[in-house]
Amino acid sequence: MNWEAFVTCAVTGAGETVSRSELVPVTPAQIADSAIEAARAGAAIVHVHVRDPETGRGGRDPAHFREAVERIRAADVDVVLNLTAGMGGDLVLGGEETPLPPDPDGTDMAGAEERLAHVTELLPEICTLDCGTMNFAAGGDYVMTNTPGMLRAMARRVQELGVRPELEVFDTGHLVFVHELIRDGLVDDPPLIQLCTGIPYGAPDDLGTLLAMVNRLPADAVFSAFSIGRMQLPFVPLAVLVGGNVRVGLEDNLYLSRGRLATNAELVERAVAILERMNVRVLGPDEVREKLALRARD
Repeated sequence: MNWEAFVTCAVTGAGETVSRSELVPVTPAQIADSAIEAARAGAAIVHVHVRDPETGRGGRDPAHFREAVERIRAADVDVVLNLTAGMGGDLVLGGEETPLPPDPDGTDMAGAEERLAHVTELLPEICTLDCGTMNFAAGGDYVMTNTPGMLRAMARRVQELGVRPELEVFDTGHLVFVHELIRDGLVDDPPLIQLCTGIPYGAPDDLGTLLAMVNRLPADAVFSAFSIGRMQLPFVPLAVLVGGNVRVGLEDNLYLSRGRLATNAELVERAVAILERMNVRVLGPDEVREKLALRARD
């Protein structure tokens, strides 16, 4: 049981959710405003993707990251910034009989430096590393592509920048690679790990699978756990019961209750209320910085 937990808000993600909820932030200004509201509601960390303001699709334009980050940093609320580095590994094959060339609609493959361009420029306290390749989303030919060589190069660069990587684990095999990164000195202590469940073709969100993943964590790891969709809020108490921290937000779930679309702030408020009713103390951003040994920024 974790009696002192922090809440991360995953603000928007890259999935096709904009057509399903008008509350999903799209522009850099909307993303920043939603992150600030989540911080005021009790999130110590905001996990930030950006989108193409014209189409709403997930993107990685450094200018969009720059605007969102500058707005968050200028706000009258403190929060730890966690920027995604997952974009640039999207591979959509051409079909069952002609997998090559890849389908240009949806394929976005970039090198390690390009995938980290916004991290290099903006120096957030945390950025994510998706620790493996997997079929992603039901149906189709989309593969989330993260090779060991690519991830090692990204981990080395993130370490040089003094940014803490949040190691995203979507299945038990990804933890094998996490242990290799730590063994090879590419991740500083304490390792920060996010256990991601409920995504099609990844780890299911049942208790047995979650416990199997927790039992494979490095001994000194700080970790969070979440599920997508309707299991997001039940995972709030479950995450702390197995010793972890909490993630909620519109990247993973659009609803506060059946038929009731949520804002990021509402999801954070609900998570904080659940934790406080369990007598769990919710940590603030400075306590998280100390817990994760984050490097001070100018």
